[in-house]
Amino acid sequence: MRRTHGTAVADAAVVPASSSAAVAEPERMRTEFDFELPRGYVDGDGRVHKSGTMRLATARDELLPLYDARVQENPAFTTVVLLARVITRLGDVARIDGSVVENMFASDVAFLQDLYRRINSEGHTRASVTCPSCSQAFAVDIAGGRLGES
Repeated sequence: MRRTHGTAVADAAVVPASSSAAVAEPERMRTEFDFELPRGYVDGDGRVHKSGTMRLATARDELLPLYDARVQENPAFTTVVLLARVITRLGDVARIDGSVVENMFASDVAFLQDLYRRINSEGHTRASVTCPSCSQAFAVDIAGGRLGES
């Protein structure tokens, strides 16, 4: 299920009741982003979990880690606490917490940090890339998905 937030249409023109003009529907804001980890999280039973969902961060998400004793002792732990707060789904893992993020492969944590930065700073998960063979520039969706989708 996707969480969305309706936003008001700015400067909407007033349409008389007798007018046959269509009324625009409110714009929906995307707040959750599916992803596919490059390697995957291996749980205690040896199962690999690759697909997940990350939500947009709130100001609270970014402030609460500052009060965490682990972060106060080691500021590098901020990433672990923050990612554990905004990852809402990871395969069949019942609960995502700091220990899950701590036990991910470094390449997966780097991927999630980049995804976090893109959706919270830039507002999208697309990246511009250039084909090394033909030099054609195009955009890809770094959040993953099925092969051939962007």
